[in-house]
Amino acid sequence: MPESTVDSGKIMKMEVDCSSNCDTKIPECQKLAREGKLHDALDQLLVLEKLARTGADMSSTSRILVAIVQICFEARNWAVLNEHIVLLSKRRSQLKQAVTKMVQECCTYVDKMPDKETKIKLIETLRAVTEGKIYVEVERARLTHRLAKIKEEDGDISGAAAVMLELQVETYGSMSRLEKASLILEQMRLCLAKKDFMRTQIIAKKINVKFFSDENDEETQSLKLKYYDLMMELARHEGWHLELCRHNRAVLETPTVKDDPKKRHTALSRAVLYLVLAPHEPEQADLTHRLLNDKLLDEIPTYKELLRLFVNPELIKWSGLCEIYERDLRATEVFSSSTEEGCKRWADLRNRVVEHNIRIMAKYYTKITLTRMAELLDLPVEETESCLCSLVETGVINARTDRPAGVVRFTGTQEPAALLDAWAASLSKLMSLVNHTTHLIHQEEMLAVAQS
Repeated sequence: MPESTVDSGKIMKMEVDCSSNCDTKIPECQKLAREGKLHDALDQLLVLEKLARTGADMSSTSRILVAIVQICFEARNWAVLNEHIVLLSKRRSQLKQAVTKMVQECCTYVDKMPDKETKIKLIETLRAVTEGKIYVEVERARLTHRLAKIKEEDGDISGAAAVMLELQVETYGSMSRLEKASLILEQMRLCLAKKDFMRTQIIAKKINVKFFSDENDEETQSLKLKYYDLMMELARHEGWHLELCRHNRAVLETPTVKDDPKKRHTALSRAVLYLVLAPHEPEQADLTHRLLNDKLLDEIPTYKELLRLFVNPELIKWSGLCEIYERDLRATEVFSSSTEEGCKRWADLRNRVVEHNIRIMAKYYTKITLTRMAELLDLPVEETESCLCSLVETGVINARTDRPAGVVRFTGTQEPAALLDAWAASLSKLMSLVNHTTHLIHQEEMLAVAQS
């Protein structure tokens, strides 16, 4: 019974069955090609291909297209191979399923090419015939990835990134989620390699972290670690310490990291150090308390005590902190003295200690001299005033400075509800005064009329 072929959304009924012709003709043509009569073999197959294509025989058309490219490949005639790939894909009313089979067959030849130039030529040919065709979008994505790898190996990072960014893999319905995530991560990696941090942020939003929740799949967890490594590289460049803490905590939940004491302690210590470096805000304070309640932190008591210093309502003496923790902290990659970033983070840590001490002073003092404040912070008066102004600007504390007198007055923060109540009371008082003034004006006007 005649079969049917679905093409362009329409059901095309097979009018001619060429399977018997294919069974006879394909072996004959393969024999001719082996005898050196390549063009004769191809001409005969092209005639048979036209008959099968116009008769809507999808199975036979696919077999013929695959046979043609196989014959070209076995003859090692790469120019003819590329020529026939383009020719067959552009034939009128060519069946999509047949083109898909041909492209899939040709994809297996890429790694078998004799040299890099021939390989690139074949990839470019296949990418040209698959451009804009949804039914071969997966094959095109894989070929593009191979081309990007070749460009990267040649040192052309910008070219590799440009090629990869042509792909909008998040829209591919026929590609598995795992492969989509893998290709998006490659786009992120290449953007980071060429220092395009803004585009990296945009691409990162295409990945939903819930995808990594399958803890039993090793490949998924491998992609999860790669994703967070890239996100941490981005966050380090941007100086997002709180994000770095979150990323390390997410890595800590990966079984391969959680079950390895060395990796677990590394991720946990990084989470603590980046959390300490993050500016004080409600979210940072909440994360600090949650991390302190994590039982895993008991495995690294030094870091737990360091984190507790920033929770206790007591002043932290910088010299004392350096004496106890500097040796251990300098040995980590976060505060390594051999890198510029490590030295910068060490300076940031000192700033966080100063900010913590100023916040503690705001709790216990209503008024303090700048000289005494500088003495407690172990800083010059000018630097003390600068740090105080910074905290006031960011809204961490409320304070007023009388510079001629050298006195700082700390004021308590008002709740939004209290501010609204005060505003409402002031408004009521203002309206009362307006009404009273209006009454007096009317009274004066009436007296003036009566006297006249």
